[in-house]
Amino acid sequence: MGISQCVAVGVVLVVLRVYLGLMILAHGYHHFFGGGRIPGTAKWFESIGVRPGVPNAVLASTTEVGVGVLLLAGLATPLAAAGLMSLMLVAIATVHRKNGFFVFNKGEGVEYTLSVAVTALALGTLGPGPYSLDRWWGVPGWSWTPGARLALTLGVGVGAALIQLALFYRPSRAS
Repeated sequence: MGISQCVAVGVVLVVLRVYLGLMILAHGYHHFFGGGRIPGTAKWFESIGVRPGVPNAVLASTTEVGVGVLLLAGLATPLAAAGLMSLMLVAIATVHRKNGFFVFNKGEGVEYTLSVAVTALALGTLGPGPYSLDRWWGVPGWSWTPGARLALTLGVGVGAALIQLALFYRPSRAS
């Protein structure tokens, strides 16, 4: 790959990291400081079957903020991408899967959340790019093969979602 191609790929990876990082950071920030804050988020979590609501609201919101900061910095990128992927998979399982594919369906389908999860998987696999703290600080994951980053991102992302669902998802029979 020539220098101009390397620069272009690096810039695209920064744009992708910054967009995903800001998007999920804004979600976490909103859960902490906007709307119904943690009590409102906890009440909503309880209503969709994620129990107990308060610890899960704090955990999800903290994960959103943490993953957002890590993605913005390009630090521990495969793990940050796995965290984002896990958040989206839990959202799919608890809220969106019963509403079909399209986001414009009543109750919003899986289109958006699945797109974010797949994009997080791609970013975790490709790595943060040359303009990242992973690269500048010599974080070991930078030198991993794309296959190893794929396995880490997919394994941690899916595994964390399954653990979260197994431990805390208890929908009512009517859900």
